[in-house]
Amino acid sequence: MELTWYGRTCVRIRGRDAVVVADPYQSVVGPTGRGISGDVVTFSHPDDNPLPRAKGRTSRDGRTLLPSSLENAFVLDGPGEYEVKEVLVTGVRTYRDDARGAELGKQTAFLIEVDGLHTIHLGEIGHLLSEEKLADIGSVDIACVPLGGSLSPSQAAALVAQLDPRIVVPMPMCDDDDECAEALKRFFHEMGAEAVTQPKVSVTATSLPAETTTVLLESRGKQV
Repeated sequence: MELTWYGRTCVRIRGRDAVVVADPYQSVVGPTGRGISGDVVTFSHPDDNPLPRAKGRTSRDGRTLLPSSLENAFVLDGPGEYEVKEVLVTGVRTYRDDARGAELGKQTAFLIEVDGLHTIHLGEIGHLLSEEKLADIGSVDIACVPLGGSLSPSQAAALVAQLDPRIVVPMPMCDDDDECAEALKRFFHEMGAEAVTQPKVSVTATSLPAETTTVLLESRGKQV
């Protein structure tokens, strides 16, 4: 399985049988998708920054717009359990603040099983997880965690401790480069790790690290 980051919370997960693209928002991928294609698309909070109506098609509920490069994908933007092309996806209701969405709204975290690996894409989650939510999510191998939103770096590290993944991929989503750099510095300090940038994560179920490893990925996307 190969995981790449396109900026903010946009991640692509490529497996043997299918490709999943999470949060392909216009500010990251542009109006044509910048060549990103996939079989499954997930939107953690589809009401924000919709993709342009001039390209692609709407999702099942008519709200979320896709670029032409993803127009044949199966779209998920809410809680539930799904199976598409050998990919198992579980959407778990979460929130973008610590007040059950009262301030910034609700969202969906997606657990994606590809090639026997369980990746949790947390979107722009703004809180730690209850025991009930942790049970809904289950075992996690890779955690994609937002930085620069409602969670402080220490809270993001605490969230990682709850999930206990083998690989952690921070997703900086700050509007200011200096702010993002500081958030990453603090997060890696909390994780007791060194920030070494690499282009992607390539891993199999048998090659997972024995200890939790934090990986800083290069962004494949550009702000437009």
